[in-house]
Amino acid sequence: MTKYTHYYLLAALAITGLTACSDDDDGLTEADLTPPTGYAMSAGTSTIYTTSSFAFDTEADWVTGDLKKRFTRGDKLYDDARTSDNGYGGGLGPVYAGYSCGSCHRNAGRTKPALWEDSEGSGPYGFSAQLVYITRKNGVFFRDYGRVVHDQAIYGVQPEGKLHVNKRYQTFQFPDGTSYELVVPEYTITEWYADSIAPEDLFCTVRIPLRHVGMGQIMALDPSEIEALARKSNYPEWGISGRCNYIVERGQKRLGVGGNKAHHSDLTVELGFSSDMGVTNSRFPEEICEGQAQMVQGASMMGLLYDELDISTADMEDVDLYLQCLGVPARRNVNNATVRRGEQMFYEAGCHLCHVTTLHTRTRGTVLLNGTQLPQLGRQTIHPYSDFLLHDMGSEIMGVGLNDNFVSGLARGNEWRTTPLWGIGLQQKVNGHTYFLHDGRARNFTEAIMWHGGEAEASKNKFANMPKEDRSALIKFLQSL
Repeated sequence: MTKYTHYYLLAALAITGLTACSDDDDGLTEADLTPPTGYAMSAGTSTIYTTSSFAFDTEADWVTGDLKKRFTRGDKLYDDARTSDNGYGGGLGPVYAGYSCGSCHRNAGRTKPALWEDSEGSGPYGFSAQLVYITRKNGVFFRDYGRVVHDQAIYGVQPEGKLHVNKRYQTFQFPDGTSYELVVPEYTITEWYADSIAPEDLFCTVRIPLRHVGMGQIMALDPSEIEALARKSNYPEWGISGRCNYIVERGQKRLGVGGNKAHHSDLTVELGFSSDMGVTNSRFPEEICEGQAQMVQGASMMGLLYDELDISTADMEDVDLYLQCLGVPARRNVNNATVRRGEQMFYEAGCHLCHVTTLHTRTRGTVLLNGTQLPQLGRQTIHPYSDFLLHDMGSEIMGVGLNDNFVSGLARGNEWRTTPLWGIGLQQKVNGHTYFLHDGRARNFTEAIMWHGGEAEASKNKFANMPKEDRSALIKFLQSL
């Protein structure tokens, strides 16, 4: 056992209150909690050591018995394509963005965004695998569309609109003369189902799917620790000052930790079924296009009845359970000299001030949307590489920056939640691409870093001024996460 491995073992034992057990005990043994050589624990007892294309889609070792049965059922509900008929597995549409959770989150990751392959956005799966959020420039939603443009529809129904992208490229140089390129996507929407919206009255922001890594641990985060980070995360010498997002869900004001702008306090399973697929449920019993012409079209063309819910609360909780029981891939190559050098550069650039390495989950774990408790997620030391706070990411790179003008809870257009980095090095293996940031405009790690501005400007400049070998080492470190 290496010194590094031993540290993570002791941390896991301390936070879970476990001690090394004999093979006759039902508890975890020291071997169960010891990472293989060259690996490091990312999520306590939910850490897994899979590096295949299913690295984001494998249950934690503690998922056994009835939990395993429900996990498998939730996995099926997550992946299976829904249809437009009524009945089990039906309810798709009349308009939608994806035909299943897994269609946009392939292998619980991020399906390759089609708009980066062609300007029409049809892609190999027949849809863009991106969500299109729109508002008026005064922040008000459009009555005929709501907050999301649904670019797909069942047979006989007109989609709400079609997204197109024009890419603008610009080449820059690091101080050492090495060049890199950034891409600015310019979005337009055509084929509006109702009256066309004038571009001068429209804010449009596009999102590619988030990776579903560590969802259970994120839901189990100790909110007091995140709030303490907000109070302490004022680093004037770096220009950093993170803050919490608070939102009202289910009639309660809660700390936001999920989503690109920390604008969700739960996994939004019910919202995903409703808004992304048009699947009605107990929390969102109305069709997403209620009152629009598509409701009339859908009923007349398909003979559908819209007076029954399309999915039960019990089924949705199994999807919630599946997401929260997923394991988190362990860090790899932790003893590699280049990786260790890259980790040092990560700290020297101040990346850790926002991408906080170590957090803890609350004592009792989580409660799923229908009341099932998962105490297994409690009392864990985790390494998500995020503070889950909002930070100003700037707005002046190539005249555009990362300000999308979209307000979410307390988050302004230029503010984004620090993205958790755990598992990010396996995205290429899981989903076949390295598109990063909210809309995939960064095609690799270097571009993602160089898009940072605002509170991350100083860290970006530290990275830019490193020797090429140190920049490469930092990227190698990110690939180990």
